[in-house]
Amino acid sequence: MKAAPTHRLQRMSRTDLALALQWATREGWNPGLHDTDLFHAIDPRGHFMAWIGEQPVACISGLRHGVGYGFIGLYIVEPSFRGKGLGLAVWNAALEHLKGCVVGLDGVPEQQDNYARSGFDLAWRNRRYSGLGLGPRPPHPRIVRLAGMPFDSLAAYDRLFHPEPRPAFLQTWIRQRRGTALGWLQDGELRGYGVRRACVHGHKIGPLCADSPAIAEGLLQALCAGVGSQETVHLDVPEPNREALALAERQGFVPGFPTARMYRGPRPHVDLARQYALTALEIG
Repeated sequence: MKAAPTHRLQRMSRTDLALALQWATREGWNPGLHDTDLFHAIDPRGHFMAWIGEQPVACISGLRHGVGYGFIGLYIVEPSFRGKGLGLAVWNAALEHLKGCVVGLDGVPEQQDNYARSGFDLAWRNRRYSGLGLGPRPPHPRIVRLAGMPFDSLAAYDRLFHPEPRPAFLQTWIRQRRGTALGWLQDGELRGYGVRRACVHGHKIGPLCADSPAIAEGLLQALCAGVGSQETVHLDVPEPNREALALAERQGFVPGFPTARMYRGPRPHVDLARQYALTALEIG
């Protein structure tokens, strides 16, 4: 590959990140309507953009989730500038920012070999599923609004599914505009939770975590009940959870494109057996 043309790298402002998410929309990734502030707050110093003159040409997010874990997403090069080394430039900036961390990503399979050359190993595959809302339905008596329950119980439950605690992120994720965050409360304990967010096209559900397939099904139906029957709903399902794949298909969701979860460094332990949908491909 030729040396990258003269460019400068700088950390993204919120305005720059909004542009990066517009690029993600163009790529068909369908980000959330309010992802700019949510993603920026995770790690304000972890979003990078390459510029040639006054033109932005490439972007990436390398987000620190706590001390020892990071995640790469929003890795995009403007089409007319691809193959010029600019992607490698932002890639290296993100990895430098995440130095000392175990690093994860959700990449398209055709890029898996490229990520492997940077030391990433395949952990599992995910599958995007898409369906339709259910329209209004009566609520299940065990389903509660997450914002109205003790936050510590949610933070402790979420820790089973993420390599590092993320309380600040959860506080904003469950309260985002045009979003819905529901929990399953049984015998005074949180036994599952899920979040739906409004996206450019339809809605996405993630994360969706539950102690049993029945609880996951109840939460999925409740989250879909807040969406019109002609509106689309998407979720990214980890393929090792066969119950999650069966649930999506039982609810009429159709499988779409795959992604590959990869890690550089020791694979973190997360409870995939109880994880029915990932939070978001851009942030892990």
